[in-house]
Amino acid sequence: MKTAAQKKKPVAADGATVKVTLVRSVAGTKASHRATVIGLGLGRVNSSRVLENTPEVRGMINKVSYLLQVG
Repeated sequence: MKTAAQKKKPVAADGATVKVTLVRSVAGTKASHRATVIGLGLGRVNSSRVLENTPEVRGMINKVSYLLQVG
């Protein structure tokens, strides 16, 4: 079983967050792009997540920006 310290998610230095919404279907896209969308926690069109504003998340958003709405 994990301890409380191991369960904590990495937090952005300034505590900033970013909301991403999947606005286009992943059908017909590259497999790596579909995996990136899943990695962001998005499943269906119009699903949204609020994520920490880290360089890793920003890179994932940049990779599939044509499928997302960021706000």
